[in-house]
Amino acid sequence: QVQLAESGGGLVQAGGSLSLSCAASGRTFSSSAMGWFRQAPGKEREFVAGITWSGGTTRYADSVKDRFTISRDNAKNTLYLQMNSLKPEDTAVYYCAAAGLRYRVPVEVSRYDYWGQGTQVTVSS
Repeated sequence: QVQLAESGGGLVQAGGSLSLSCAASGRTFSSSAMGWFRQAPGKEREFVAGITWSGGTTRYADSVKDRFTISRDNAKNTLYLQMNSLKPEDTAVYYCAAAGLRYRVPVEVSRYDYWGQGTQVTVSS
């Protein structure tokens, strides 16, 4: 079992940067593919970025490619999301999640077993 807690959200102007962290507890973090998702008001939760257990493979939504970077430190049980060149449309609650897979990064919400409580990111224009 994995417990997840996001931090680092906040208010930033368009073009700015934010760095999110996700602290994990539990022995399975280092063997799980991890993902970041986001959910804006009135919209479905959507995949943002994901990373395999070793960090060797990453995957991004087209909307954030070349602006966001996902990484992980298994020794610290922590997942990260560096967000640059932020846009107002990036405004959402951001969630980290752990998948029951190791070598692949799924994009479907249903493929992730554990979720954090979310952190709000607001980008002003």
